[in-house]
Parts: sequence; C-alpha cells; structure tokens
Amino acid sequence: MKRILPFLLIFYACSFSKKNADNIVYKVGQYFAPDKRVVLYDLTYNNGILKGETSSFLAYQALKDSLGRLDIDYIDSVQVLPIDTNKHAVVSLSVANLRSEGRHSSELVTQALCGTPLLVLKQEGGWLLVQTPDAYIAWVDEGGVTIKNADEMNAWERSEKLIFTNTTGYLFKDSTYSETVSDLVAGDILKLTKKGADFSHAKMPDGRAGVVLNDQVDLVSNWSKEREVNDAELKEVAFSMMGVPYLWGGTSVKGVDCSGFTKTIYFMNGYIIPRDASQQVNEGQLIDEDKNWENLQTGDLLFFGREATDQNPEKVVHVGMWIGDDRFIHSSGKVHISSVNPQDSLYDEYNVNRYLRTKRIIKSHTDGIKPLASMLEHR
Repeated sequence: MKRILPFLLIFYACSFSKKNADNIVYKVGQYFAPDKRVVLYDLTYNNGILKGETSSFLAYQALKDSLGRLDIDYIDSVQVLPIDTNKHAVVSLSVANLRSEGRHSSELVTQALCGTPLLVLKQEGGWLLVQTPDAYIAWVDEGGVTIKNADEMNAWERSEKLIFTNTTGYLFKDSTYSETVSDLVAGDILKLTKKGADFSHAKMPDGRAGVVLNDQVDLVSNWSKEREVNDAELKEVAFSMMGVPYLWGGTSVKGVDCSGFTKTIYFMNGYIIPRDASQQVNEGQLIDEDKNWENLQTGDLLFFGREATDQNPEKVVHVGMWIGDDRFIHSSGKVHISSVNPQDSLYDEYNVNRYLRTKRIIKSHTDGIKPLASMLEHR
C-alpha cells in the first residue's frame, strides 16, 4: 500500500491546476477518509489558507505533498488530532452514551461499556470527541469517563481485571449486598483488587470500589484466552438478550439496534467487529447472495437493505445472526427470532424480500475483525 500511495498522489496532484486546490483537498479526503464515521477529515483551502482538522496524519501529509507538487502556496492552519497525546479516557459508567454532537439532545450513535479505553481527540466544554476501539468517532459527556494521563493509563492497563459475564448485575458496596455502587452489564471491565471465595473486591475506572459476585465475573486474562467462538457460545449470548428493546445507537443489554446486537454477540465471544451494519458487511467471508439457506452456519451475519440499481447504490440497513433451522435472531422492535421458511410461524417475509447477502465472521481475518484483547492495549 505504501508504494501505491505516492503514485496515486502524483496522479491526483497532476490532475488539477492551482485554481482547483479545493479539488485536491476533496480527492485526498475521498482516498484517506471515505468513511467519516471512523476518520475525521474536515479541511478546506480558501484564500491561500489551509484550515480545519483531521484525525489522519497520513491524509494531512498527503494533502501537503499534493499541494507542494503543484507549487501552491498556503498558510497552514490545520489541527491534527488528537490535540493532547497525553490525555486518555476510560469509560467509568456501566454504559456510556456516545453522540453525534457534544450535547445531550443530539443523536445517540453508539455506546461504550465500562473499562473501554477511548482515544481522546479533543475537548470542548464538558464533552470529549473520542474514538472507540472499533474506530468509531463520537462525542461523550466528560462525566461518563475518567481522564487519565499516560502513566495512569499504563497503570490501568497493567492491572489485573475482571470482565462481567452475567447479563446484568451490580457492584455492591460490601459483602452484605445491601447497597450498590453501580449497575453492571455484560462486557463491563473492572480492576480486581482482591480475590475472595464467593466475591471479589473490585474498582471502577474512576476509583469507586465494591464487591462483585464471583459467579458473575471472570478474569480478563483467562476469559480472553478461553474464548473459542462456536455455535453454542454464540447462541448463548444471543438468546440471553431475547426481548431486549430496540434502541437506535445501542450496543449493550440495556438496548440495542440491529448492528449493536450482532456487535455485542461477538464482543462477548472475544471479538470486536465494526459498529454499523454497512461496515460489518465489508468484513468476513462471503457465503451467500442467492438465498441458498443450506449454506449458512450458526453465527453467520445476514444483511438486508436495498439492492443497487442504475440510479442508486446498494444500501445496507439491517443485520441479523443465523441460528440454524432456517431461523435468524435480530433486533427490530426488540431482540427476537425470525424465519426464512414460509411454512414457519415466524416467517419474516419483509426481511426475506430485502435480503442482500450473508457473511461469515467466524475464523475470518479481515481488517475490521480484532480480538477483544486488543482493546486493552495502549493506544
């Protein structure tokens, strides 16, 4: 890829005159930041000033190189994010809501669980623009995270941790279990301070301490090594969320949208997959495009939406997980099971008619599929 980039940049640069520097800005953005959900690229060239901000140093450098090849003079007012590389954040609520803009009334676009490390791109008022381990960029209320410097972040990462494996539960103040410190949901990560016979002492990332029942947690170090994605494990997680209400932007057992549901299933089986259905469809191995249901295996992801036409591109809008016996489980209204078999009482004619393709995530090695252990590595 590195060898290809110079050639592409020269091609782009030679395709424009000095009068069209704004086109160079656009083309570089199209190449390096085609998905604005994961790469921030908001740059402009006006009256000899190159300004704006980007989270991609490669895009910034490529743009400068392209303008330089055309001898275009400019004043550089670009801000490359993150602004402060020493500032890190860890989610300190059971579930933190991440929004499209830095205010509570803006759209919920995703969620992050307790213990999730976030790359802090910038801060405005009481809000942080962050990037999640699945690369999603969104705003989070500062009250939902704990800010750490590099040394504090390293200490957090080196600490022994627990992962909450029950669907829901609590961090209790003490072993009387009469007062709670926080609610907990599947996937939350806590710092282990002392292991006991029936319960363990643990801390939230913000330092709040309490005890958690041992049969509801596991050591992250053991849990991540023991994850072997198979039919039974995938079904167990999926079925444990039956009836969970649909929530646009939700990625936790408190509420999930369709892709948040499939993301959660794989997260609790040790894998991070992209956030949205239109991103998940680009991962894994293509299994079917012709409704040959016999080729599908439990865990395969089925994608639905609008087929491409001469006038419109394909649009992926829904995803579910195959569970066998002509059935799939998905979040629409609530998490429930549907069937592709017209003879089944759960037949879902609407989604069958807009079916696009099936992709297999299990044992696939595409770029957007990462082991959960990578989430705990220093970023």
